[in-house]
Amino acid sequence: MIKFFRQSYAIQYVAIALLAIALWIPAFTSAKATMGLSEPVTPLFNLIDDLLGFSPTIQLIFAFLLLVLDTLIFNAVMVKHQIIGKVSTLGAFVFVLLMSLTRTQTCFYPFILSSIFILLIINEIYDVYLLSNPEMNLLKVGILVALSSMCYFPSIVLILWVMVALPIVKKGTLRLELIPLLGFLFTYFLYFVGVYLFGDFLKIVHAYQDYLLNVMLSVEGFNLLNIILLIFLIVISIIMLLGNSKLEKAFAVRVKITLCVLMMVVAVALLFWGGNVLMNGLIFIVLAILFAYEFTYMDNTGWANLVLTLFLLLVFANHYYFKLL
Repeated sequence: MIKFFRQSYAIQYVAIALLAIALWIPAFTSAKATMGLSEPVTPLFNLIDDLLGFSPTIQLIFAFLLLVLDTLIFNAVMVKHQIIGKVSTLGAFVFVLLMSLTRTQTCFYPFILSSIFILLIINEIYDVYLLSNPEMNLLKVGILVALSSMCYFPSIVLILWVMVALPIVKKGTLRLELIPLLGFLFTYFLYFVGVYLFGDFLKIVHAYQDYLLNVMLSVEGFNLLNIILLIFLIVISIIMLLGNSKLEKAFAVRVKITLCVLMMVVAVALLFWGGNVLMNGLIFIVLAILFAYEFTYMDNTGWANLVLTLFLLLVFANHYYFKLL
């Protein structure tokens, strides 16, 4: 299976499309409108949710199309930055599987809308490593973090990841560190100017204030099953990363994987932000990068294929029979 997706022909894309459709069919057969996911601090998500809220099926179609777009972007970013081979669909395969891992994830929710911005953030940060004048890229990173947080507010902490990642990818001055922060603040400035001119400014400000004052780390979104699932995926990815001596040794690639590991710290922290942990999906993007990288460069794929096949069977059993997650 792994060697099959190391190639990039029409048959691989057909297989990935069939996988995505199969994982989303249960969602379409029991389509329900997303309720209670809108918050005052997610204006972009709220806008689209309001536009599509009249039809649960339309919401699902839009979410599925977002997944397809995200999958194509993810695979392209992985190829571009040599995380996977130049002719490979491993990134697309792993991304579809992890982003549709449970029935909880096969719906329209804030993170799936923000994920496109997060993938673009990762691409821009990876690009910075290769550029001598990365100012415009860093400005775009700040804007993208702001837009992402307007869909899925916890992703606002990615601005901290950017500040930590910058000294690793580009030795520079304080000016470079400030550029993404300025892009982030400028985007929010434009948003609040728009609210002041055309909306209820005080209401929105108070909503942000109330939200931020009541943010608390919580374990309410955890249960035994999702804890087992997340621990299994994280532990397997770390074992494969540390135990495979055949992984790509190019310094640029190792730097990018280091940034991914740093993002895992942020992703794990976001699991405690509140709500269903499976909807705090940054951890699945991080794991998709690590698994795609590890599957690409391993020599002996026998045991990995066995585990992956059994895991796929369990995923489908959950989607169609057990319906536990």
